[in-house]
Amino acid sequence: MSPSPPPVLFDRTRWVRNRDRASSDFEHYAFLKVRESTQLLDRLRDSPREFDRALDLFAHTGQASAAMIESGLVGQITALEPSVDMRARSQEQGIEAAALDGEQLPFEPKTFDLVTSVLALHWANDLPGLLSQIRSILKPDGLFLASLFGGGTLSELRSALIEAESEITGGVSPRLSPLPSLQDMAGLLQRAGFALPVADVERVTVRYAHPMKLLHDLKGMGEQAAFAPREGQDRRPLSRRILARMSEIYIDRFSDPDGKVRASFEVIWLSGWAPAAGQPKPLKPGSGKFSLADAVKKAGKS
Repeated sequence: MSPSPPPVLFDRTRWVRNRDRASSDFEHYAFLKVRESTQLLDRLRDSPREFDRALDLFAHTGQASAAMIESGLVGQITALEPSVDMRARSQEQGIEAAALDGEQLPFEPKTFDLVTSVLALHWANDLPGLLSQIRSILKPDGLFLASLFGGGTLSELRSALIEAESEITGGVSPRLSPLPSLQDMAGLLQRAGFALPVADVERVTVRYAHPMKLLHDLKGMGEQAAFAPREGQDRRPLSRRILARMSEIYIDRFSDPDGKVRASFEVIWLSGWAPAAGQPKPLKPGSGKFSLADAVKKAGKS
């Protein structure tokens, strides 16, 4: 019996339309994309490898691609982006950009030395399948390095929205995308067959004069909701009354002494290598020669 396909969480047409609409002014809202693109370069510099051919997956308007080109760490780069308008913005900068239709990567196995993605993989409907494809298109000993938003992202907004809508309507509708945890992503890297997989997290706090400015920025990033329609599910638009009550709750609970409100972003970083002969192997559980208990005992006697 073949496994059932994963549930379709996101309406791809709506998601791409959101990115198209954000494309013309994206640079004004791309502060997190720029920040994590700098992190990407820092992590690439820690690798002794040279990368002749790289793929930047879900590239937006080319921030990470441009940074890698300028750094000289990478040779040829292809920016893969589903949004026509965002793709055009990359091409205006001289970046080679390719279209992505669906979640099937249009490349042969063992094509790239490096695959990167900055703050976009959380939109995949079939993230396990996409990770497996990424491993397949990497050459042996090729590197996968990516970041995405994790489950702690916008915890303040989620809490305030749920309470406001429940208080006013007696129920809640999905408003913010479900996001994976660090443990989820560590397991998916292993499941996809990456060698030496690593997942770690960083937390970024952005402060705003008002919660509605946060919603404005999310729209400018192309990160507003894009849920797939579900039969029997009434997805009501947010009313002004709910938004006003959400803002009251947000300001009351998540303000700093200067009156600004906090918005938390959890960024999960992933890295893994395509398997190759001669790679170092992690020790099997129980194969270590020294126990943690012995180390603690020795430390206590010193």
